[in-house]
Amino acid sequence: MKPAHRNRRIGYVAVGSILLIGAAFLVFSALEKNISYFYTPTDALAAKIEPGQQIRLGGLVEEGSIENENGAEMTFAVTDGAERIMVSYTGIRPDLFREGQGVIAQGRLDATGIFVADTILAKHDENYVPKELIGIVNKTDGGS
Repeated sequence: MKPAHRNRRIGYVAVGSILLIGAAFLVFSALEKNISYFYTPTDALAAKIEPGQQIRLGGLVEEGSIENENGAEMTFAVTDGAERIMVSYTGIRPDLFREGQGVIAQGRLDATGIFVADTILAKHDENYVPKELIGIVNKTDGGS
């Protein structure tokens, strides 16, 4: 027969393990709801993303695609060289936002397949390229 203090210690370890597992589950559940996955247009179209799911869409602003550039609402296309997704954005346009530049838009796809952006992040100087877009930029400018 085991001593009583050993049984009590095993009980404390078991209860502590259950509490730790429960806390880890709650943390990971909360993080999963706030995760915003990064997609290029090709990845987004292949992934069949549900309308309303929060994602980040990255690529280059397609040449000639910006409409209503001077108003509060604008639309433009984000491309990765293979596919394109139309983006709708209402708000102040970043100063460095322009055609042919790298952009990351955070938002959701609507039921019609248009990406409704909440936030637009633009390339901030000639040398900066987000790590997710390096391959796309190299494909479009001949690898220089």
